Amino acid sequence: MAITLKIDGMHCGGCVSSVEKAARGVDGVDNVTVSLEKGELTADADAGKVDQIVAAIEDSGFDVVSREAN
Repeated sequence: MAITLKIDGMHCGGCVSSVEKAARGVDGVDNVTVSLEKGELTADADAGKVDQIVAAIEDSGFDVVSREAN
């Protein structure tokens, strides 16, 4: 399932790397891309993994402000 998360608090390439690393650290997540300009992450994830991805990103110091599953 494709997901899109809007993320607040990213200000540089280092932030993008931290968000990517957090999302990739969750089993069942593939094709992670993070756009600093759009302030969002897109990924393919197993059903039921969205909450784990959100928690990993928020544990890294960023706020997930909205989520969509496609």
